[in-house]
Amino acid sequence: MKQEKKSLEQLTVAYQLLRWTVLVLPVAIMVGSLVALFLWLLDKATHYRFDNEWLLYLLPLAGVLIYWLYRLGGKNAEKGNNLIMDEIHQPGGGVPARMAPLVLLTTVITHLFGGSAGREGTAVQIGGSVAGWIGKKLGLTARDIRILLMTGIAAGFGAVFGTPIAGTVFALEVLAIGAMRYDALVPCLIAAVLADIVCSSWGISHTHYHILYTGVSSSFIPFLKTDFLLLVKVILAGVAFGLTGFLFSWLIHTIKYNANAYIKIPWLIPVVGGVVVILLCYIVGTRDYLGLGVYSQSPDGISIVNAFSNTGTISDWSWLWKLIFTAITLGMGFKGGEVTPLFFMGATLGHTLALLLGAPVDLFAGLGFIAVFAGATNTPLACTLMGVELFGANNVLYYAIACFTAYYFSGHSGIYSSQRLVVKKYDQ
Repeated sequence: MKQEKKSLEQLTVAYQLLRWTVLVLPVAIMVGSLVALFLWLLDKATHYRFDNEWLLYLLPLAGVLIYWLYRLGGKNAEKGNNLIMDEIHQPGGGVPARMAPLVLLTTVITHLFGGSAGREGTAVQIGGSVAGWIGKKLGLTARDIRILLMTGIAAGFGAVFGTPIAGTVFALEVLAIGAMRYDALVPCLIAAVLADIVCSSWGISHTHYHILYTGVSSSFIPFLKTDFLLLVKVILAGVAFGLTGFLFSWLIHTIKYNANAYIKIPWLIPVVGGVVVILLCYIVGTRDYLGLGVYSQSPDGISIVNAFSNTGTISDWSWLWKLIFTAITLGMGFKGGEVTPLFFMGATLGHTLALLLGAPVDLFAGLGFIAVFAGATNTPLACTLMGVELFGANNVLYYAIACFTAYYFSGHSGIYSSQRLVVKKYDQ
């Protein structure tokens, strides 16, 4: 009798896997295709801005356009990622289908005119919007729509960065601090992998980063198969990465709160933000802190890619300037994600710390790349896996140490206000 029940259980599992594969397939195809379109438009907008520097002076007007687009058709879609997370925690009015085209268009506008923003938030919102629309059309239950929304997050994240494993775990880990729900594990994995395949099939390629450091054994402790002194340096850097994630989260929330409190005319908020970004460009004497920051307009400029080499173009405070530019851009009404700017902050800070501590520049740039993100989003497992997918597995111990340390030192705050606290990071 028990053996028969076990057999029936396996049949049920097989049925559920087949069912969710069928349900996730349209989500993955649509999200992968829309993310491909988004990345293509983003690349075109970035290069057009490089060739037409005068566009920066229209950033305040672009902010007004973004405000009115959301005012006329956005409604609750303006809550962005937090709306998707709220719907997963407690189903309510649903995620509107209009979120996908709105955030795609307004993010491209932000980048075209020089705002400092990312792309992950847009991809996740596209994923959540598509998943919510498909769930409603199919008449799914609230529980199934909740899981489908999580697959949308995984699909968007996995496709936009080319990291389906990290995208899967991110969708499970980002919802709550200290807890993960595994009921959506396989659907999220299917969605992330398929969306990444679909995105790549459209001819979209992702930036490749290289860490050449392969590690050496400790000269002090023979049986320790790693460099003990380097471990200490990684821990110290992890503390700095966590504090940077905390600072960014605090600053963006503070700017958003004060902008709404003291600027009484709503459409003036992005106008002020745009003017401040323009003034900051003159103060720092470069436009390298605008846009994504993966590449710069000049081959030897300040960028994520150049942070992985000891070329001397990265200043000691590049990470802080990018932090300020992005917090102002996103805190004052422009659209886009936070993650790629966090990559920039982390990679440039890692570069600076490597020179200060006498550590490998490429390794520490990579550690900062993933660890500042881990601290700001409270997702250390996803970020460790992202390190493996992007940089290879040779230095996975250092990835984990940096991400876990940053996670603890970022405190209980984060860039997502709808992220719930389930298990505290430490006893108080």
